[in-house]
Order: sequence, then C-alpha cells, then structure tokens
Amino acid sequence: MRGGNTVGLRAYNERLVIDAILRAGPLSKAEIARATGLSGQAAKVIVTSLLDDGLLLQGEKIRGQVGQPSTPNMINPRGAFSIGVKIGRSSTDAILVDFTGAVVARRQKPHAAPIPDEALETACRYVEALAAELGEAERARICGVGLAMPSDIELWSDELGVAPERLEGWGTLDPAAVIGARSALSTVVLNDATAACAAEMMLGDGITRSSALYLYLGAFIGAGIVIDGRLYQGAAGNAGAIASMPTCTAAASGRPAQLVGTASVIALERALSDAGIRFETVFDAEPTPEAEAVYRAWRDENIDGIARAIVSALAILDFETVVIDGVLPPQWRRDIVRQVRTALTRFDLRGIVVPQLVTGSVGPPARVLGAALMPLRVRFSPDPKLLVAGRKPAAAGA
Repeated sequence: MRGGNTVGLRAYNERLVIDAILRAGPLSKAEIARATGLSGQAAKVIVTSLLDDGLLLQGEKIRGQVGQPSTPNMINPRGAFSIGVKIGRSSTDAILVDFTGAVVARRQKPHAAPIPDEALETACRYVEALAAELGEAERARICGVGLAMPSDIELWSDELGVAPERLEGWGTLDPAAVIGARSALSTVVLNDATAACAAEMMLGDGITRSSALYLYLGAFIGAGIVIDGRLYQGAAGNAGAIASMPTCTAAASGRPAQLVGTASVIALERALSDAGIRFETVFDAEPTPEAEAVYRAWRDENIDGIARAIVSALAILDFETVVIDGVLPPQWRRDIVRQVRTALTRFDLRGIVVPQLVTGSVGPPARVLGAALMPLRVRFSPDPKLLVAGRKPAAAGA
C-alpha cells in the first residue's frame, strides 16, 4: 500500500505525506519517503510544497546521529482549522479545532429542548463567532463544519418530554444547507454517536482493531460501527441505531419497547433530578452516596438490556472490540464496562466469539470533537473513510 510518483498523483501524495506525519509525528524527508513509498526526490518536492503552503513546519536539525543531520518536518497546527457543532438534548455546543485536533475555542448554550429554529440559529451564530476568532488569512484555512445530532430527532418527542409539534420542523429542515448558506462553509451532518465513534478512532485509544462496536451512553443511547478499519455509516447514515433495538418489555402501545426508553442517560438524569440532584454535580471527584445510589439503581435496571443488545449485534457482525463511552463520569463508565462484562456471562454465547470489552477514552466531548475532525479528515486524508490508527491507506496506481 504505497504512494505513486507520477505528476497526476500529486494531490494524493500530498495527503499521503500529511497522513504519515499525523500518525507518526515529526519525520525527516527520508523517513517520509520510507513511510509512504515515495522516491526521495518526490518526498522532497512534496514536503517543500507543503512547507510553502504553510501546512508543515520545519524543526531544528538533529545532529549526533549516524550519517547526515536530519531535519524533522511536522504539522503546522495553524495550517488548517475546522469547526464542530453538536446539537443535543440539553445544549448546543461548538468548537474550533486546529490541524492537530486541539481545541482553539468553544461555545455552549444550554437549552430545555432542541427546538429546530432556535438550535440552528445558535449553531449558525457560534460558527460565525468561532470563525471570527481567527484572522482573515487563517479564516481561509477553515476546511468546513461538521454537525453531530441524533438522527430523526423529531421522532423522539416522548423521550425528550416535548410536544411533538415543537420538534416536527426537523423533519423538513436541511441543517447542513442552513449552516452552509449562513457560513459559506462546506457542512456535513453526522449521527451524533457516529461522530463520537470517529473521535475515539482518531483521538482515543479504545479502537485499535479492524472491527468494533462503539456504544455511546448519551441522552439517547447510540452506537458507531467499524468494519475493516472504516467507520461504517450505512446507506442512510444511521448505522448503529442501537437505541431502536427492541427489548423484552412491552411499551404502553403494546408493542415491544425500545432500548432508548430505559438505557439512555436521560432516564438517569430524570431519576437524579427527582432525588434533588443535578446531573452536573456527579462529575465532582466523588459523587455523593445519594447520587451513587440513584446511578446503581438505573444501572442494575439496564445492564442486561445493554448486554443483550451487544450479544444481538455480535450475532450479526463478528466484532473484535466493544467500546463503551458516553457522558457519564469516568468511574461510572468503567463500572458499566465491568457490569456488562459480567452480564455477558449470563447469556448462552455458543456460536459467538466474546470480544474485547473496553472503556472509551474521549468521554463527553466525543460527539462535538468527532464532528470537528471529520472535515479535516475529508480534506487531508488519502482515504477519508479510513480512520483506525496505524492502518495504511489504499494506494493509487503509479
């Protein structure tokens, strides 16, 4: 899997060089040539071009090694930027990230519910405000906007505790078109759990194998799917719709209930509120005994449902890893993983290979971070869909 040396592959090879440095850190021209399969001369020409374009920086020469001194070439953090927006159950969040994925600036506005016009107006204002954080020259380096939000959000009014007519506007709006028209930036919409999975793949350390099921415990439980090292979004961009999985209990309608009704953090938030506890306070160093008791009651009610959903997914796709992350405090996320691991032993797993089960490493910011990183990935990766760290991009023919 190597780069080519023909003139027609120049743009691809530039992406290949950038990708190699993003993965490995600063590299000399000789190391870049070895990592990409480019000739030494081709690597030199491309690196020089990327330095001239301000996408790379050159470090100090390294002396004292065998052979000639080497000069490391590194990503220029100010060489490119991207904006991520997350419209969620309780807030609209936006961040500006640099070329390395570091957060440069952020905005957040709480809301009682994601009302379409209000949430999109906030998103547009935040995109404008974050772009204004940069000078004119750097604003031209913004690759685009990634928007993360639940799919078909207008269908979840009962779970959100909102009158259906207040959300129905989402069914006819095109959020990407609205933000794109207002900001003049290319905008892509992702399912929020898919965006969180992308953040774990690019910044975290939970997904290191070629196939994974990624569960995100947010206001609604959601999932991301990794197949053959690629983030799989599905034909409608809704792969991993684990919230819609039927459970063994019946809803008021008489139909099987869905996992979203119980195993979503919104139910835990309401239980905490009923006990006089604000959800934000559980992120203190040690949640109070009262908060811990509410959490454990919610966990015990839902752990088998989460484990059943995982077993059902494993029966369809042979995932090597299952990652569980979300908005819960780190100690609760780790506890969920331990409890799921135990719960899996209560199922008949004949015909199923039990996967590695790990805790996600990005946590609450994963959705907005993943949204922000995707435009950078699309712009600079040799293969925008190839996200698992350490895997080589497919080659273009030389």
